[in-house]
Amino acid sequence: MSEQGYRVAVVGATGAVGTMMIKVLEERHFPVASLKALASSRSVGKKVPFRGKVLAVEELNERSFDDVQLALFSAGAGVSRRFAPIAAKAGCVVVDNSSAFRMEPHIPLVVPEVNPHALREHPGIIANPNCSTIQMVVALKPIQDAARIKRIVVTTFQAVSGTGQKAVFELEAQVQALLQGRPVPRTVYPHQIAFNCLPHIGAFLHTGYTEEETKMVNETRKIFEDASIQVCATTVRVPVYYGHSESVALETHRPLSVQEARELLEKAQGVVVVDDPLQNQYPMPLLAAGRDETFVGRLRKDLSVENGLAMWIVADNIRKGAATNAVQIAEILHKEGLLRVP
Repeated sequence: MSEQGYRVAVVGATGAVGTMMIKVLEERHFPVASLKALASSRSVGKKVPFRGKVLAVEELNERSFDDVQLALFSAGAGVSRRFAPIAAKAGCVVVDNSSAFRMEPHIPLVVPEVNPHALREHPGIIANPNCSTIQMVVALKPIQDAARIKRIVVTTFQAVSGTGQKAVFELEAQVQALLQGRPVPRTVYPHQIAFNCLPHIGAFLHTGYTEEETKMVNETRKIFEDASIQVCATTVRVPVYYGHSESVALETHRPLSVQEARELLEKAQGVVVVDDPLQNQYPMPLLAAGRDETFVGRLRKDLSVENGLAMWIVADNIRKGAATNAVQIAEILHKEGLLRVP
């Protein structure tokens, strides 16, 4: 690191997550000496703000990382598979937000509040988990530590921003069209998303589950380092702009009362308990939007199993579910001296 900070690149700088990564780097005062905004040739010349200045977007190529120490990737799995190894070979540490490397055994899959120790052996590439997985494991970490989780049944209610900015625009356009009696435009999703719910995120697999559901199963086990945890996930796209919600029912190996769980969650890093239903206090996407915490409420006993708990979890999917988690990883790398210097 130079006296001023690190030489940093953001790949996918004009997308929803890439734009937020740049914003969070500034908000959290990460030590940046210089910042490259990288994207495809279509975005070259566009401008992105950083620390009161405007950066011109540069085209991503194989020489983009020759003078970079840290790269935050959010440009899709294909781009990551091609360019992340090139960046790592150049001596840059990559934090990748795509699914490209998450299940690779030698690549750490990290949520800073849950398994920061996994960063110690990074090979130059670190994977950012799926947005839905991140908020769930943040909330379940203290439960796992105290009573060890046996089984999780989770249903997600995921905002359209998880698909990208085009989906946000499509929801806006559909709502306006419906209210004005015009034909509903539809290009992003297979069905109308306005005033509707789609139990379909990612491609369907031969198991009957979607890619998104399968990610939640496999990533949860890897992050918790416990392959015995059974996970049943149903992921649903809902007409909300920002903020994923999750209904979670879990069974633990050891008994844990609702009060004990609440006390653990109130002390947990990155968690805010909002749980006073008689006063209409519970987590909602509008509460979480623009925030970095994971919100938990509706804590109660799951009456269908012996050691069961149920809860409702909400977080901003673009911030904690993607950009903020990546920057938090970078902060640990900086603090622990784990960023390589070319």
